[in-house]
Amino acid sequence: MTDFAIQYGEHVTRARRDGRPVVALESTIISHGLPHPDNVRVAQEIEQTVRDNGAVPATIGMIGGKLVVGLSAEQIEHLAQPGETAKLSVRDLAVAAATGADGATTVAATSAVAAAAGIRVFATGGLGGVHREASSTFDESADLTTLARTPVVVVCAGVKSILDVGATLERLETLGVAVAGYRTRRFPGFFVTDGGHDLDWQLSSPAQIADAMKARDEQGVHQGALIVANPLPADEQLDPALHDRTLTEGLSRLAADAVTGKAVTPFLLAHFHTSTQGKSLAVNVRIILRNAALAAQIAAAASPAPATLGFSVPA
Repeated sequence: MTDFAIQYGEHVTRARRDGRPVVALESTIISHGLPHPDNVRVAQEIEQTVRDNGAVPATIGMIGGKLVVGLSAEQIEHLAQPGETAKLSVRDLAVAAATGADGATTVAATSAVAAAAGIRVFATGGLGGVHREASSTFDESADLTTLARTPVVVVCAGVKSILDVGATLERLETLGVAVAGYRTRRFPGFFVTDGGHDLDWQLSSPAQIADAMKARDEQGVHQGALIVANPLPADEQLDPALHDRTLTEGLSRLAADAVTGKAVTPFLLAHFHTSTQGKSLAVNVRIILRNAALAAQIAAAASPAPATLGFSVPA
């Protein structure tokens, strides 16, 4: 009989045994977010950033139907190759396993698998959310409902700016998902520092975020995610005027080409990459590296085990 239980990479198995802090990482940035071979290099940089900041990286993905928490370097290289790697949300995991698929996990799937594996902190780039035409298409990311029932801390740079950010924040509030800015009361706009919306809460250090995690555990009331919105410094963001112009052009092309459903996000991100001559891609990499650093610091602060790796606070 086939065993479909979660498998663990050797480095994650050791970390779990020794009680060391672990940070979950998604794999869609490897298979669907960046071109080869840049995706392999960036995946290695993300994992090393986690190590440099006091935690153990656990990149999550599926290899031949086996769900793996802590992909090896060879497995990451396998998913990074151009080909038929499936993009897996939570609903896809069981079917993909039964069919022996190779797959990369989205924010929703990575969060759910991390929680099942007892990993409490997850670093990503930007969240999915409510699409701009959702009033007629009802199109919103599974990230939102998954985070409503998944007790993880998600470090991100806000919601992808190609989405309806205001509506997404409203949905997160309705779903009971806590959102706090990291050293800010403004919600970041992914490629840009300020997404144009205020936040009710600000957390100012990894230790304070760890305290919020501890308070949630001891209160025993809230079981959804805590989103930590970590903005890029203004001097590292995509030029806001270039961002707005590129987004307007992309939305016009989207309508002209009748692109809908799952194709919308990759279409617009590809448009950003082309129209900004790669600047948006460089910003995207800066985002995930900064988020990986902060997530590792949070995991280390929340861990009962003493940190044995380096620790560097991002500027």
